[in-house]
Amino acid sequence: MPAASRHPLNRPVFFIPLAILSIALLLSVWQGAAFVAAETAVNDWILRRLGPLFAGAGVAFLALLGAVALSPLGRTIIGGAGAQPLLNRWRWFAVMLCTTIATGILFWGAAEPLFHLNAPPPMLGIEPGSDAAAAFAMSTMFLHWTLTPYGIYTVAALAFALVYYNRGEPFSLSSLFVPLLGHRARGPVGTGIDIVCLYALVAGMAASMGAGILAIAGGIETLGGFVGGMPLRWAVAILIVASFLISAATGLQKGIAGLSVLNTWLFCAIIVFALVVGPTAETVGLSLRGGAEYFGTFIPRNLGLDVDGDWSRQWTIFYWGNWFAWAPVTALFLGRLAVGYSVREFILMNLVLPSLFGALWMTAIAGSAIVLDQQSGASLYAVIAAKGPDSVLFRLFDALGGGPAVTGLILFTIFLSYVAGADANVSAMSALSTRGITPDAPEAPMAVQSVWGIAVGLVAVVLVAASGIDGIRMMSVLGGAPALFVIIGAALSLAVMTVRGQRAAAAPVIAD
Repeated sequence: MPAASRHPLNRPVFFIPLAILSIALLLSVWQGAAFVAAETAVNDWILRRLGPLFAGAGVAFLALLGAVALSPLGRTIIGGAGAQPLLNRWRWFAVMLCTTIATGILFWGAAEPLFHLNAPPPMLGIEPGSDAAAAFAMSTMFLHWTLTPYGIYTVAALAFALVYYNRGEPFSLSSLFVPLLGHRARGPVGTGIDIVCLYALVAGMAASMGAGILAIAGGIETLGGFVGGMPLRWAVAILIVASFLISAATGLQKGIAGLSVLNTWLFCAIIVFALVVGPTAETVGLSLRGGAEYFGTFIPRNLGLDVDGDWSRQWTIFYWGNWFAWAPVTALFLGRLAVGYSVREFILMNLVLPSLFGALWMTAIAGSAIVLDQQSGASLYAVIAAKGPDSVLFRLFDALGGGPAVTGLILFTIFLSYVAGADANVSAMSALSTRGITPDAPEAPMAVQSVWGIAVGLVAVVLVAASGIDGIRMMSVLGGAPALFVIIGAALSLAVMTVRGQRAAAAPVIAD
């Protein structure tokens, strides 16, 4: 795989994850049933053994970020006092939002609350479909899509921003460990960290893209009144990959930032539409009840202490695994965006504001789905059993009176949301697997980006064809398991920098 001499390949980091992915693809095609069975067994082991660590880490990260914001380190300017921002605040927020949520908030925002409404955990003793089940469903959406997941991203991204810009460390995940381990974080150990996390992100991206393929294909079939099958899903995958590679090729300021701003405005338009034409009074009331339950049960619900263990593993721990899978490599991109802003501004932009956006989205979309399902006797929930979760969002907007024009807008938003997120992450993946990346030369060669983009697309299509949404969910967790330990290491490094204060963030580079 050729690369420009300015950015030669980091061969182990590039070829080893690619080889593992190729082997997994071959096995899934050659021994499909056996491969899915093995994937299921590993997935179950991870959820059972690592579930408490996933949950405890998420809560601990939020406490750490609160301490960082209040500490002297909070005043530190990322990149130094004279650093100039890459993006203004609005574009920074838009890129951050679209990089992190991809298609998940669209695919699961309407479907997931219906599961919680109609099948709440038995341990709670809630009657399915009741007002208590509705409040539980809304509080669970806040749990899964606001503070805790963004805390995972923010810890890793902030640690990287400080070591990359303020300490002058290389563009590598191993740099996250330098405040903690010193020069021991480099060499073979650092290469191993990069390999594991690159594989984890490909797994997470493939899972997200698989969900996007299902949602877009489901919308096209709903709009056109036909069944497209796998040919349609292949066509959607090819279009997505081609689009985010073109966007990535144009760079941060034009392609990635421009798409992200457009996508964020489309998100806002969808929220406004749902709130204006939907059952607004009931939705807002439900959101207030769900919010009160969310904050009242924050610690036990995060840790899975007051719900059934199987339910917590299938939902909450699954989500934490998915967010962890994305976090390490995504942190490289998010950290790169932060130059010129303070640590406190970074926490505001990466934790507080996207959590507020997630709460607003769930109020409008999840709330509408819950209220309409209650009012119509579980007709939306029946769609899941009949057609799968990928059709629920479109059925919801049909019920809201959207018509073909709104369906088309949602289809375009789903497509754009994955493209906007994927081009940022492919950029980070490609930079991680090449050498010589610096703030002045931040982009990897287009050939490397193309390889990773196509690899993600192939894995996603195979997931859709071989095991559908169950395989997509399991792939997310498989990627999150190794990433968990990397983010914990990043959090410890951030804690070290916080305790030592501003001097630690600006310490001289440790010689090899």
